[in-house]
Amino acid sequence: MTETATTKIPTHIAIIMDGNGRWAQRCGLPRLRGHEEGARSVRAVVKACRDAGVKYLTLYAFSVENWVRPKVEIAGLMRLLRRFLRSRERELRDNKVRLRVMGRVEDFPAEVREELARVIKATESRDSGHLILALSYGGRAEIARAAREIARRVQAGEIAPAQVDENMVARHLYLPDVPDPDLLIRTGGEMRISNFLLWQVSYTELYVTPVLWPDFREKELHEAIAEYGRRQRRFGGIDPARGTESR
Repeated sequence: MTETATTKIPTHIAIIMDGNGRWAQRCGLPRLRGHEEGARSVRAVVKACRDAGVKYLTLYAFSVENWVRPKVEIAGLMRLLRRFLRSRERELRDNKVRLRVMGRVEDFPAEVREELARVIKATESRDSGHLILALSYGGRAEIARAAREIARRVQAGEIAPAQVDENMVARHLYLPDVPDPDLLIRTGGEMRISNFLLWQVSYTELYVTPVLWPDFREKELHEAIAEYGRRQRRFGGIDPARGTESR
């Protein structure tokens, strides 16, 4: 990546990896081939983020809504996930990258849960970077889960209703120690968030590219980071250069 002294590198990048099916259709291939090629993009982007100094990378790998897809496609996705975990475990360990998961992991087959638990355990002491897979994840489900736990604690007398504020809610999300994303990338050109990190992306910079996920590699990631570096984040404040307000 070509950098200047003023290049800003996001601490946390989140990616909605969209376009595997459309890529396969465009190439006249089965949908699963699109997912297989998308897995190669995952490897490339994980490496590119590590090389660029990005500390956290969150990938929207499987949503709660994805369970309605055809059973043959879901079975293929489960095989790809297990293959990814087995083939990349050593690479993650050697590069001191910690694997983490957010979502309803209990929804997955036992063999997938066991593979996830094994790699998570094997990399838990690594601290050079965090690869977070959002699996059976939904932003609304995450917030509802936090609300239920807070309500339980209020009912049990552990906390008072007056103590429930934004910080309290944030502490009850899946990974409360992970900072909010600085940059959210969506591939495939669609202009929506798709129920991803609804709480966390309140002030995240959005970057949408028409590039389909299987074609998104190091070059495309560097372009997204460069665009992020050109932006002035104000978090609802005033642009000091122009004196204008921003939401």
